Amino acid sequence: MILSLALPLLQQAVSDTAGAYGHFPGIGGRGAVWIAAEVHLMFAAFVLGVPMFAVITELIGIVSKDSKYDKLSHEFTRLLVFAYSATALWGAMLLFALTTLYPKFWAHMAKIFSVSMWIYVSLFFVESFTLYVYYYGWERFRTGRAKWFHLALGVLLNAWGTTVMLIANGWLTYMMSPPKGVTAEGLPPGVTMWNAIANATWIPINIHRLIANAVFGGSIVAAYAAYRFLAAKTDEERAHYDWMGYVGNFIAISTFIVLPFAGYWLGREIYQYNQQMGITMMGGFMSWLWIVQAVLIGVLFLCANYYLWLGMGRIPGAERFVPYTKWMLLLLIVCWIAWSTPHTMIATRAELAAMGGAHHPFLNVLGVMSAKNTAVNLMILTTFLSFLIYRRANKETVVPWARTGTMIQGAMFAIAAGVVLFYGVYGYFVEAIVRIGFSVYQVLAVLACILGVSIIDAFIGRGAKSRGEIRWGQMPDRSQYALFVLAVTFTWLMGLMGFARSGIRQHWHVWEVMRDTSDQAFTPALGYAANMISACVLIFLSLVAFIFWLGSLAESAGHTEAAELRGVALPHGAKMPARGTAPVTGD
Repeated sequence: MILSLALPLLQQAVSDTAGAYGHFPGIGGRGAVWIAAEVHLMFAAFVLGVPMFAVITELIGIVSKDSKYDKLSHEFTRLLVFAYSATALWGAMLLFALTTLYPKFWAHMAKIFSVSMWIYVSLFFVESFTLYVYYYGWERFRTGRAKWFHLALGVLLNAWGTTVMLIANGWLTYMMSPPKGVTAEGLPPGVTMWNAIANATWIPINIHRLIANAVFGGSIVAAYAAYRFLAAKTDEERAHYDWMGYVGNFIAISTFIVLPFAGYWLGREIYQYNQQMGITMMGGFMSWLWIVQAVLIGVLFLCANYYLWLGMGRIPGAERFVPYTKWMLLLLIVCWIAWSTPHTMIATRAELAAMGGAHHPFLNVLGVMSAKNTAVNLMILTTFLSFLIYRRANKETVVPWARTGTMIQGAMFAIAAGVVLFYGVYGYFVEAIVRIGFSVYQVLAVLACILGVSIIDAFIGRGAKSRGEIRWGQMPDRSQYALFVLAVTFTWLMGLMGFARSGIRQHWHVWEVMRDTSDQAFTPALGYAANMISACVLIFLSLVAFIFWLGSLAESAGHTEAAELRGVALPHGAKMPARGTAPVTGD
């Protein structure tokens, strides 16, 4: 019976080796595809995330009639023009790599998804031209109804980009969770391309990537602002880029707070689709990958809070909240330690004998999901509290129910923390299958707190008096380095989680449908993966730094041109024309 089951797989393995794989010198075919795909996805995340808040800030500028939001939106979009070219180039490299190095696998994908591939490339053209009109038409469509038309272009840009992402997500999730009955020859009768796209993990990863793109785009924009802040020559420039860095960081962290919930949903769907993949991901050799992830996310939380606490130094009235920050820092560090404590220790034989096994007698308690879920939820609540006090720092509430509202908000925090702690402790006294369900209650408690407190805060701040203007630009340089750390950590984290999602397929191109029969048909060790991911991060950030430099070069060229125009000597007796009238002409 075993032989009858294994024979078809062996036959497939023998037949697949004939011309199924190409050769790439040095790093091999897998390494080449890995780098091309990873860097392409990083740029794609950037060009999908940034338009979201470019449109939002433009809308705020239209409604509030505040030109600084329009300027901010324009500056966001300027980064996109260069990044789109890089995205297209790396996408082409990925396509050539797949076609030449994995021809049989790519033929299988093309056979199933050919129609969607044509739609994808068509939409990419439409998206690119929409971006060009959106960016280069900024001055042309600046006022009146034309401005609303311009905003509509931005919305269309987001729509095209999101549709492109949904299609590509269908391809990659198909590799992980194909519909039942699919074979290496194609889809079974009655199963369409749409069924292959809308597979079990498609929706969760769409949600996860939408949020992650906003996080990623915000962090890169904040890093750009930090670079410009440090290079600024005037107080005006420093103030503008300080504000831009705050907005980018605010978008990144506020969306990052809900990202773990989307990731948890995706992990749950993977586990439900196939328990073996779920166990490999969380309990197998990849379990240490999650420890690395915990360390990185801890860095993100600490840097994000540190930046906010430093920012309170430029806000009149914020000093009344400063004494609380040391307790928040203590809580963050304790939770970080608990989250990054492994369940199984890597130790020598003597250390294992001293511990009485692979599990530490005390730290073992912190290595299970009850402790980790509790830690991450408390870190989210703490970071949200930092945002709240930052937001209130220079405000003096005037509504008569302000004290009551604040007490209700405090109670919401206390209840949410209580629910998180209760189920965290109770999880040690029930079976694993019951304990897994407790995380849902913890997540719901935290989300309810964030939603409820935000709603109250929106009303409690109505008509509030200002304790003084925020002194934009008066930030220490170390705050800007915190923004750099956030951008690098987010980028590295994205590569790491991409490896986790892809690595759980192990020796399958398409899970249990098309076997990888190359000499690299295995999931690489974490050390090798970390080196590859770090190389991708280095390539991406180097190119982003080049884009930043190009952006500043284009801006300085514009300033020089404007200065030259201002410096043109007028003919004797001529007058400067009024704004909007015909320019000076004649001899």
